[in-house]
Amino acid sequence: MNNGFSTGEEDSRGPSDQICCLVDDGERCRNTAGNASYNKRIQKTVTQRRLKLSIDSHAHHIYICDFHKTRIQCARTKRRRKDSEEDSNETDTDLPEVDLYQLQVNTLRRYKRHYKVSTRPGMNKAQLADTIMKHFKTIPIKEKEILTYFIYMVKSNSNKLDQKNGIGNEGT
Repeated sequence: MNNGFSTGEEDSRGPSDQICCLVDDGERCRNTAGNASYNKRIQKTVTQRRLKLSIDSHAHHIYICDFHKTRIQCARTKRRRKDSEEDSNETDTDLPEVDLYQLQVNTLRRYKRHYKVSTRPGMNKAQLADTIMKHFKTIPIKEKEILTYFIYMVKSNSNKLDQKNGIGNEGT
């Protein structure tokens, strides 16, 4: 499995009985593999961030464990923050980074449909999450108004979904 592509044979078994395909600083990882695969995009992040990770040439699959998946995603997020600070001469330390990569594909698609975000057909989860992240960052927020509304909804023990479904509106 030197080329980084899956043959499909190992996919039929699923990653549940496999260990992570990565070598971490010279030592093969022994964690159970998840459903994330070591693709070219991840390999690029690993190279750019100089993470001491590589795919084991003896591995018969390209699945990685959740530990390494999170580590690579954190490295990608840190790089974005660093780049944005250099571009704008500001720090984003007080703004939390939303990790859309943790959402399910169906959730990302619902977001795309709701906000009518145009994308090209056949995008994978990572590409869809990137596109949605770009849109998400353009949404203007009125922090004071949102916090006030949130506190009101928590104190009144209701939410918008309840109101749409007619639940929690005793007076109507």
